[in-house]
Amino acid sequence: DTISMYMSPSMRLIGLIFLVSIIFISAADVIVDVISEGSGPPVTPEYRYKSMVTLYIENSDGSKTPSGWSTRKSDGATHDKPFLFQPGVNLIKGWTDGVLRMKEGERSLIHVPPELGYGNAPVGSPDGAFYIPAGSHLLFDIEIYGKVDSVIGDL
Repeated sequence: DTISMYMSPSMRLIGLIFLVSIIFISAADVIVDVISEGSGPPVTPEYRYKSMVTLYIENSDGSKTPSGWSTRKSDGATHDKPFLFQPGVNLIKGWTDGVLRMKEGERSLIHVPPELGYGNAPVGSPDGAFYIPAGSHLLFDIEIYGKVDSVIGDL
């Protein structure tokens, strides 16, 4: 185009590197798709939360494959058993990034690229209860009930 015609080769290279870095950064973003809005306060790193979760492997065609890990009986668990977590504590970065964009009472799908998940390391065993192949895009179906201290019932 006309503008690049007046740019030096080094400026064109810098522009290309900038565009590639933007594409790389945006490819490693967590995406949160809300299934049902939450009416509670936003999730913060200061509290522990009670949730129900199912983890899928997200395939390149957009389909999902069960990983074998769920806290929901309806998704393969032996019984409903809420998962307790605190954002940023012993979790993959993609999980933390996603839940910090949610509210208490919300159910969302969190799409996590490999760079913010388990990267190039497989997790579990192909013959075991659950398995996540190396380089997997993860899809968490998560519903956040609320803070552990404010939730009534069995923990």
